Order: sequence, then structure tokens, then C-alpha cells
Amino acid sequence: HSAREAAKKAFITNRVGDFGFLLGILFLQILFGTLNFTDLADIIPTYTNIGLLTVVALLVFAGPIGKSGQFPLHVWLPDAMEGPTPVSALIHAATMVVAGVYLIARAFFLFVAVPNALMVIAYVGGFTAFFAATIAITQNDIKRILAYSTLSQLGYMVMALGVGGLTASMFHLMTHAFFKALLFLGAGSVIHALHNKQDIWEMGGLAPK
Repeated sequence: HSAREAAKKAFITNRVGDFGFLLGILFLQILFGTLNFTDLADIIPTYTNIGLLTVVALLVFAGPIGKSGQFPLHVWLPDAMEGPTPVSALIHAATMVVAGVYLIARAFFLFVAVPNALMVIAYVGGFTAFFAATIAITQNDIKRILAYSTLSQLGYMVMALGVGGLTASMFHLMTHAFFKALLFLGAGSVIHALHNKQDIWEMGGLAPK
């Protein structure tokens, strides 16, 4: 039952982000007549209606808010820990949840053209990093703790993009994929050894093992 509810939560939350993202894509097509990154990178810096461009940039950013679990659409990620641990390692560390961060980096020319949008991205990322880490210290399920840690790290990546640190963000995206995947696989190993026990308060004395 809990797995089913988690699936619904992930699906619905991501559709909210995707709706904004789709509107952003449609606006880009209507305004500029193309969705080609190279063409857009040439046209957008010359566009003068900054107010409208800010709205478009924030709509595009709605996609990463959903997919990369930024506040307030972060609620689905910890629940998605229902899956098998190797799946968590693959999806929630290395591939799916960083797709939103990569999108911001790939379409960075759009966000650079509107400093207000970059400011919003930086604040959302910074708040998510702090907020998720604070929730993590109150959890007792070993995989949920790692899920909130992932949210926090994604917040750092988004914040780095918001302050213009494109290289820093992509570097952390790469390193995070490795260390978080290893953390998840380590957690899976511990859970398996303890006969599917996931409550950290029932663990201890594992160092000699």
C-alpha cells in the first residue's frame, strides 16, 4: 500500500512541475519560433521584453523544481525510497533527479538573460539545501535520511547555478552521483544484513562487521 501511495505522490508532484515546464516550452516556441538551443542562444540575449522573459524562465524552472525535488515540490523524493535499494542508488543519486539541474545548465543562456530568475533559482536552491538537511536529522529510516541528503545536495547544485557557478554545479553533479550511489549501496548492504531492518535506532555495533 505504501509503495502504491508513494508512486502516486511522485507522479502527481512531477506533473505539477511538468505543467509549468510545458508552458515554458510553448512560450519559447511562440516567442522565438524555435526550440533549437543554438538558435535560442543567439536570439534570447537580444530580446528586450525582460518581464515576459522572466516569466518564461521561471516556467521552464518549474520542471527542475519538480524533477530535482526543490522546495515546494520536494515531497515525493523521500517517499520514493520504497523501491529496492539498487534502484534508489541509480535513480535517486545518479540519473533522474539531477536531470532538472542539468536542464538549468543546458539552458543557462535563458537564465543568464534574466538576473531576477537567477536570483529566484539561487534562493530556492539555497533554501532547499538547508531545509532538507534539517529534516534529515530528525529521520530514523536509513534510506529516507539519504533521500533528504540527496535533496540537500541538489539544492547546492541549483544554488550554484543561481549564482552563476555553472562549472561548480556540474562538477558537484558528477561527484555526487558516485558518493551517493555508494552510500545507497552501502545502506542496502546494511539493511540486507539486518534482515530488512531500516530503523537506525535498531542498529549499532556494526563497525567490526
